[in-house]
Amino acid sequence: MLTGDRRIAGLNRTFLHRRGPTNVIAFPMQEGPFGTPVAGLLGDVVISLETAAREARDIGVSLEERLMALLLHGILHLFGYDHEQGGAQARRMQRKQRSIMEKIKCIS
Repeated sequence: MLTGDRRIAGLNRTFLHRRGPTNVIAFPMQEGPFGTPVAGLLGDVVISLETAAREARDIGVSLEERLMALLLHGILHLFGYDHEQGGAQARRMQRKQRSIMEKIKCIS
């Protein structure tokens, strides 16, 4: 889902107990009280267009490239990748994201 800062800030507060908007939130179907995986569905990815546009401008990439990176980031979370704790897991996720982005020609 593509949304704005206000909506994603509400989701961030409700589900992650964090304040303010974020760029992307992933909701895996296999977690939580209603976590029943459905064949072919991993979960939902929510991206703030407003935050993505600011980040794209700040790092000097197109909005489309930033949206692709955020979508991929969210999908990796749905597959179980995590960067929240830092360290080796974060590096593993970064390497995977970069590898996939290079393969689909989003970055050089």
